[in-house]
Amino acid sequence: MATNSNLVKCQDDCADELKVNEVKSQINDLMTNDVAKIYRALSDPTRLKIAQALNLAVELCVHDVATITESTVATASHHLRLLRDLGLAKFRKEGKLVYYSLDDDHVRQLIDIAFTHQKEVKHRAEN
Repeated sequence: MATNSNLVKCQDDCADELKVNEVKSQINDLMTNDVAKIYRALSDPTRLKIAQALNLAVELCVHDVATITESTVATASHHLRLLRDLGLAKFRKEGKLVYYSLDDDHVRQLIDIAFTHQKEVKHRAEN
């Protein structure tokens, strides 16, 4: 491949330039960056554990999350706040207690699909 002014070109003409241009026009760089933030957040093992715990229990208080992750309440709160800020989790207050849950079914599906896929990959590797 040759590069010219940050432009990457194939040595041969692309097989379907129309398709390439159509796909390229549909990719939104700002949206891609925002989605990458979600995956970065879920790439942290503690935050992924929290997301899976919220997926399984539906709703947990900060103290329960800290116990599940074997961390301090402050650490659990920090992770929950990041998940909330990215739109992955939401919270409600009941007196002095704060309960967290996953934001919606889309987040639940992300978590379910990731764990289902990993189980399949592990099963294939074992066989």
